[in-house]
Amino acid sequence: MADRFADLDQDGKIQAYYIWIDGTGQNLRGKTKTVDHPVESVDELPEWNFDGSSTNQSTGENSDVYIRPVSIFRDPFRKGENILVMCECYSPDDTPHPTNKRDECNRVMERCADQKPWFGIEQEYTLFEKTGKRPYGWPENGFPGPQGPYYCGIGTDRVYGRAVVEAHYRACLYAGVKIAGSNAEVMPSQWEYQVGPCEGITMGDHLWVSRYILSRVAEEFDIVVSFDPKPIPGDWNGAGCHTNISTKAMRTEGGMDHIYKAIEAMSTKHEEHIAEYDPHKGADNARRLTGLHETASIDQFSYGVANRGASIRIPRQCEKDGYGYFEDRRPASNCDPYAVTARIVKTICLGE
Repeated sequence: MADRFADLDQDGKIQAYYIWIDGTGQNLRGKTKTVDHPVESVDELPEWNFDGSSTNQSTGENSDVYIRPVSIFRDPFRKGENILVMCECYSPDDTPHPTNKRDECNRVMERCADQKPWFGIEQEYTLFEKTGKRPYGWPENGFPGPQGPYYCGIGTDRVYGRAVVEAHYRACLYAGVKIAGSNAEVMPSQWEYQVGPCEGITMGDHLWVSRYILSRVAEEFDIVVSFDPKPIPGDWNGAGCHTNISTKAMRTEGGMDHIYKAIEAMSTKHEEHIAEYDPHKGADNARRLTGLHETASIDQFSYGVANRGASIRIPRQCEKDGYGYFEDRRPASNCDPYAVTARIVKTICLGE
């Protein structure tokens, strides 16, 4: 927004930007509603609707899909009292829309609230030129040098797109997203940021809003954000959404016993987890989880201490301390965090 308009008085009203997940299960949509007064609680916001036939969520003959606000954040783009509103999708019969993964996730989290599941998600992504065809900063013809100097790199010849990363970080802090850190990744133009720790359903809310903010920030730079799990084929790292998990029992003395029990339970549900870890029931992850480039094979479950080639990694410090958390390295970068966290909790907390 041009600066000369951004500071105009809003006559006591605010702009609420409603955000929802579309029919792809991985893309966000959004539109703005004027609200007559500043909002302190999500309960003050009205239900709204959109044309689902344009988002792959309904037909033109019965196009209305309803969106219900579930969480609010400060708007880092409009600032002031304006807000971002994360929403759930509902069908006309008042049931959760088939694309709504949050409703089930919330029910699962409520059933095991006493175990206080905490999550921290490491979101990897790749920056592309505005055409979406070439990674940002890569040569027009050919490829950059092989992987090695780019991870946590410093310098013009090693890092591409830092301005986007820094702007995203500040915008998340302003919004109230629980962003915990960021770093350049192994493939040039690939980055990671971490969100958490978040308890229960809030993990999905915060990660989805952080993705919205990232794509919105990238607009300002004419850069495209890709969450594709394997954006460049060949000898390049893919992109994941590594999910760190702990329960109250795991975070206390003797917690390693509970961690190993959880991993054992997950070993018996490998296929069920893979089916929930990308929007295409494992098809996207099949390009990434090859057993190479710091991944385990999609066909085999494995775990190990400090092993980034395993399905599940136990941090070295946790083994040393005797308690802590573990990391599921299988979720793809384009996963739905509601589906991922629900599946993990079903397995390790509810035995389902």
